[in-house]
Amino acid sequence: MNVAVDVPGPVARYLAALETLAPMVAARRDDFDRDRRLPDDLFESMSAAGLFRLFLPRSLGGPELSPFDFMTVVESASELDGSVGWIVGNGGGMSRMAAVLPEPVARDIFGPSNAFVVSATGAVGTLTPVEGGYRLTGRWPFGSGAHHGSHFMGLATAPGGPVTCCYVGRKDVTVEDTWRTSGLRGTGSCHFSVDDVFVPDAWTHPFVGATPRVDGVTYRLPPVSAFGWTVATVPLGIAEGAIRSFVEVAAGKGRGEGAPLLRTRETIQAMVGRLRAMHGAARAFLIQSMTDLMAAQDVGGDHLDRARARLRTSYAHAAETAIQIAQTLQLELGALSIFETFPLERATRDINAAAKHIAMNPNLYALAGRLELGLPAGTERF
Repeated sequence: MNVAVDVPGPVARYLAALETLAPMVAARRDDFDRDRRLPDDLFESMSAAGLFRLFLPRSLGGPELSPFDFMTVVESASELDGSVGWIVGNGGGMSRMAAVLPEPVARDIFGPSNAFVVSATGAVGTLTPVEGGYRLTGRWPFGSGAHHGSHFMGLATAPGGPVTCCYVGRKDVTVEDTWRTSGLRGTGSCHFSVDDVFVPDAWTHPFVGATPRVDGVTYRLPPVSAFGWTVATVPLGIAEGAIRSFVEVAAGKGRGEGAPLLRTRETIQAMVGRLRAMHGAARAFLIQSMTDLMAAQDVGGDHLDRARARLRTSYAHAAETAIQIAQTLQLELGALSIFETFPLERATRDINAAAKHIAMNPNLYALAGRLELGLPAGTERF
């Protein structure tokens, strides 16, 4: 991984921090699969580097990165390792919510340097209104980074009320050992649950329609679009690492003395060129779609709906492209690609696991198609 010299100061610092962490990631990678979580010392080093504060407002001491700078950091983390990138995307992405919560609550949650908010939107718990807030009960899947969470956010509803984001402290949460998967094993994305826990009203806000108290286009993004961005930026980063691993093998690394160099074959040269074009096109589509959405927020109406659908299509397209890149590299390398000692084996597993996230579901193509054909979106969570 190379630290870019033409990126803004805060981004360059994060990229430099990731380069510093690279030897630790390489040395501890086998622990990811065995323990199904990131090692404590690695997680603490990532936290100390500020990688979980990427969207935190400047008023709270954060860098307040743009979506594009955020993407650059998450891609670089994902290039190191898929699980590392996934945790950076989730943790850094949730720091955006500090702009929505009341400032005293935001400081309570995000003030500590080791803050990491675990979020889950794959289920909806129940809220019972009481004086000053609610009693919350629920169980949520895919709590990425659950073993290291300082706070947890789950969706819930009260009778007749909107879907609500609810924040609770670690002491009120039970983390279940459910994360036994083929890919992204180091993310520790376990189920978590709470049972009849009091949540003050100030520690909740609507999932859709909450008004940010901090100005800025990043904080005004539609919530579903913003949540998707935090994870959809991961697969192409993993694919970048896979391409780099292949290039090393093509130059002779790891193939044994006297083996012919793959890079001398024209078919290999054409394949790498084609994969670069695919990767670049998918990345450009992500960037353009986010650019269009940010501009459409000031226009609204049908223009905004189409921009939101296009962005979500770019998520699915990025995931599909990353899968195609990994599969193409696997086919070319043959038996070498199935060994756990070779980075492509892990990258392929991680890309396929990431692509299963609902934010990158291929059904999103149909959503964009419906709007293009003049039909309603057909989903309440659009």
